[in-house]
Amino acid sequence: MNILIYLIPAALVLGALGLVAFLWSMRSGQFDDLDGAAYRILDDEDEKPGS
Repeated sequence: MNILIYLIPAALVLGALGLVAFLWSMRSGQFDDLDGAAYRILDDEDEKPGS
């Protein structure tokens, strides 16, 4: 049972780090354009415009 003294705070710290990382990614705009990558994969860059 003494191991819980170390495991519970470690779990809380890791959970808090995950929450901070998620909030940072939301504020920095990581999830702003969810559809852009799906459309960029379909874009054929080999063709020159106007030809």
